[in-house]
Amino acid sequence: MITIICVFLLAGIVKGVIGLGLPTIAMGLLTVVMTPASAAGLLILPSLVTNIWQLFTGPTFIDLIKRLWGFIAGIFIGTLFSLLPGLTSASSWTETALGIVLIMYGLWGLIAKRLPSSVQSEKWLSPVAGYITGTITAATGVFVIPAVPYLQSLQLNKNDLIQALGLAFTASTIALAIHLSLDSKLAHVDYYLSAVALIPAIAGMYVGQYLRKVISELAFRRCFFIGLIALGIYMTIK
Repeated sequence: MITIICVFLLAGIVKGVIGLGLPTIAMGLLTVVMTPASAAGLLILPSLVTNIWQLFTGPTFIDLIKRLWGFIAGIFIGTLFSLLPGLTSASSWTETALGIVLIMYGLWGLIAKRLPSSVQSEKWLSPVAGYITGTITAATGVFVIPAVPYLQSLQLNKNDLIQALGLAFTASTIALAIHLSLDSKLAHVDYYLSAVALIPAIAGMYVGQYLRKVISELAFRRCFFIGLIALGIYMTIK
């Protein structure tokens, strides 16, 4: 219980500061002490509620749905019909895969300055990026690659980007819940612990929003991505 509270408090703080990272941090830390499937089950309520909250922070919800429907459809198709082995306790490679995803995301966060625009290729690239995001979600429980860099390449303004991330993460959370349900994994989800985890996650988001106003976001992002790389290397070797 103490571990879950601390993990989701930290993950909520990170999400409050930079707008993402709750499932990445939570999955990375929780899988050190429990199976990936159990960790993904705990994520359902905290991730869904905080992402819906983020989704409705701006006025462009309908416009984003119209623009990103292909991306969202790709996420559902990729998660439910993934070519990769699913997120199960019997999959011995999932922790290594999650570690590799964390390393990739951390390196991208440190070295990426400005991604080339993909607006001209958006019509066909959105479903592809969504499908790849979905397959990685089904295999690892983490849905930041390639969703985050792809959405940033669409040249959205800051507020629209935060809302688009909320839309992508909400869709990924729902798709992952359906995937786990079809795979008979939700029967073993502890909804009580998932509801408990929601409290520190929300508290952490409030703290993170406050910290974003008083510290350098750039310095925090660097520490965050370096931490992800270190955690990913540990999980890959382990």
